[in-house]
Amino acid sequence: MLHPQTRGLLRRIEDGGAPPLHALEPNEGRVAYRDRGAATQPSPPAVALSRQLVMPGPGGPMALRLYRPAGGQENQALPALVYFHGGGWVVGDLDTHDTLCRELANGSGCAIVAVHYRLAPEHRFPAAADDALAALKWVAGNAPALSIDAERLAVGGDSAGGNLAAVTALAAREVGGLGLRFQLLIYPVTDMRRVARSHQANGQGYLLTSDALAYCCGEYVGDEKGFLDWRASPLLHKDHSNLPPAFVLTAGFDPLRDEGAQYAQRLSEAGSRATLICFERQVHGFFTMGKVIDEAGVAVQLCAAQLKAALLPR
Repeated sequence: MLHPQTRGLLRRIEDGGAPPLHALEPNEGRVAYRDRGAATQPSPPAVALSRQLVMPGPGGPMALRLYRPAGGQENQALPALVYFHGGGWVVGDLDTHDTLCRELANGSGCAIVAVHYRLAPEHRFPAAADDALAALKWVAGNAPALSIDAERLAVGGDSAGGNLAAVTALAAREVGGLGLRFQLLIYPVTDMRRVARSHQANGQGYLLTSDALAYCCGEYVGDEKGFLDWRASPLLHKDHSNLPPAFVLTAGFDPLRDEGAQYAQRLSEAGSRATLICFERQVHGFFTMGKVIDEAGVAVQLCAAQLKAALLPR
């Protein structure tokens, strides 16, 4: 029951013979990931503002990019989504997710602050998690200068970025006072032990493989002991209560499908609001592939609508 467009994409990738991510050096993988995105992403839509920012991070200066939606008032204080890109904590950057952030800004009417956190293996766990929380704090603390409403913030991300968003929401609960109202979790990594059944069912043949996941988790965290830390595996936190509402999106042929569903269930059981939607015919990574997969555009529109409903007054 793979979508025909997705089946065709997988066939083209297989016929192309490109080496998998785990067979490449990190910098080679970053170039390959960027090139693949350019071939599958739609053209970037116009926005009212796209501006580079730099903030002091735990490990040195961090790059961010601020987006404001087309048609908005120039100095209006908008709610904002702090967004963490995917890429297995090893690849990905502000440019690989530029189109997506523009789409989310225009679709939601919210500002988007994209964050480029430190990547592994040069910077190992918990560097990315530390950077993610620091970015949320910085946005909240500098909201007036950014024309952002500090009382209406959200965190979000895809894959490794979804992991960082979930971890940041948990950490922000302990900090308090950060105005966090929503979390957008797109096929997030929630349990680095990789024990859910979907890892066996979907671990080969559907773009993201078990070998690639093992490589990324190993490069970022390294060992089984680290996998048990909730900052690596937010599903393993002992308390999922009093968290902002979550919208969790998964894909039917994704190794991460079940742990995304498990995280939504854990939130709901703890009394935190969570909505789970699975695109049954899709694979990991489809969300940014709107140029070649029609359902990607639908998924992005759905997430933008959820963000708008959570942060904008009705």
